[in-house]
Parts: sequence; C-alpha cells; structure tokens
Amino acid sequence: MKTPILTLLLLLSATVTFGQENSTYRASLKKMMQVSGSEVAYKGVINQMITMFKEKQSNVPKEFWDEVAIEMNKDALNQLINLVLPIYQKHLTEDDLTGVIAFYDTPVGKKFAEKTPVITQESMIAGQEWDLQIGQQVIDKLRNKGYLKD
Repeated sequence: MKTPILTLLLLLSATVTFGQENSTYRASLKKMMQVSGSEVAYKGVINQMITMFKEKQSNVPKEFWDEVAIEMNKDALNQLINLVLPIYQKHLTEDDLTGVIAFYDTPVGKKFAEKTPVITQESMIAGQEWDLQIGQQVIDKLRNKGYLKD
C-alpha cells in the first residue's frame, strides 16, 4: 500500500517541479523574444501575410482585415512560444536565456535589436546577389568544362 502512494507522490512532485521549471523557462523565452525585437518581427510577418491575403481578396471589406489583424496579433507570440519552447529548451538553458536578455538590456543590445530588421532585410538582398554570383560561377565552370552548351 505504501509503494503506490509513494510512487504517486513522487510523480506529483516531479510534475509540479517540471511545470514550474517550464513556466519560468517560458517566461524567460517570452521576455527574450520581446527584448530582442523578435516579437515585433513576428507581428510584422503576420501583418505581411494579411496584406498578401488582402491583395488576393480585394472584395473583402477593410474592417474584416482590421479585425483579423487584431485577433491574430493578440495571441501570436504565445502561440509561437508554444511551438518553439521545446526547441529552445533542447538547445539553451534558462541561464542562457537570462544571458541573452542581459545582453539585450545593454545599449549595444538595444541597438542590435532595433537594427536587426533592417540588417536582415538588407542582408537578404545581398544574399540574393551572392546567390546569383555563385550560380553564374557554376554555369561558367560548366561551360569551361564543356558540360554546358550555349
């Protein structure tokens, strides 16, 4: 009789401890996403998607899209955290997240968070150019070796 009760108490204890750890980790992850600018970036992605839908569904009134934007943005970060929490937990400890948050609370961290969207956008353009250059180099090598005819 004592063994099942002890087992149950052990399981409950482990569940409560894991739930608390998960809860504090979740709060740290959410804060990290907020201070890093990720939350704003994710909301920008949602708004871009809504804009694309608007363009394809031009017959739908603006009020509908405004309501959709509010609804989607209301809980978007929590939904995303639910999806990525196990991924972050697999790769980063809560102390790691605390360190990242501390970085973003510094002047350089705040500047980095502010400039990241612009840097990302400009880097994507540069990456496309680089992709074209690499592609052209491969085509040139194929031609030089006689594998590609004009």
